[in-house]
Amino acid sequence: MRVTETIGRAIALPFLILIVLAQAALAGEANLGPDGVAIQGHDPVAYFTEGKAVPGDASLTATHDGATYRFSSADNKAAFEADPARYAPQYGGYCAYGAAQGYKAPVEPDKFTVLDGKLYLNYNGAVQSTWVKDTAGYIEKADAFWASQ
Repeated sequence: MRVTETIGRAIALPFLILIVLAQAALAGEANLGPDGVAIQGHDPVAYFTEGKAVPGDASLTATHDGATYRFSSADNKAAFEADPARYAPQYGGYCAYGAAQGYKAPVEPDKFTVLDGKLYLNYNGAVQSTWVKDTAGYIEKADAFWASQ
């Protein structure tokens, strides 16, 4: 091996390590807005209690796994703080169908499914129509994808 090859590899290796570490750090990240808020500011508990997407109040927040969640009431905030894993969306708040296909896609907060006590969000209405045709199969694929992240 020539000296120039050795030097080139010595210089390239730290950059390669940084790229791998950065990808690892981003792998499990949540779907957040630029302000660090999850579900575009919608109340995660309201999906369970009201059956719809309800905007949260910026003065009622809690943090879980690096994401800030907003709530429409103090009761919803308290419920979330008591059991955040119960209310936080699956797959970091990314589209559940997208996760089943092996990628992270944004969501429309009003396109969702609560199934077996878990919140699944979808990219849009068309994707949600596909998602509901085989939720069990898509959940199995999405779980495997998310576990590999």
